[in-house]
Amino acid sequence: QVQLVESGGGLVQAGGSLRLSCVASGSIFSINAMGWYRQAPGKQRELVAVITSGGNTNYADSVKGRFTISRDNAKNTVYLQMNSLKPEDTAVYSCNANIQGSFYAKTWWGQGTQVTVST
Repeated sequence: QVQLVESGGGLVQAGGSLRLSCVASGSIFSINAMGWYRQAPGKQRELVAVITSGGNTNYADSVKGRFTISRDNAKNTVYLQMNSLKPEDTAVYSCNANIQGSFYAKTWWGQGTQVTVST
């Protein structure tokens, strides 16, 4: 069994910054790609950013230049540094990770953390 636990969400004014963290624990042999997704009220979940085990990254166009994804493999942790936040960034942010267990790889999800950006 694997658990992903996010932290770092909260309320921030437009133009501010937040840093989200997501720690994976449990039966982990290795971690492949890790990513952040978000879902705003009434909208579908969308990819925010993803990072491979080798450190390659990809971002949604809406966050390029403002958000930075990174990971610490020794700590099984992925981060999302969010700068210049906008009200439209308000959403529940969830992390996911493709984790290699003893026999197969599986994608796991965290429970999500609320990010609210006020005007």
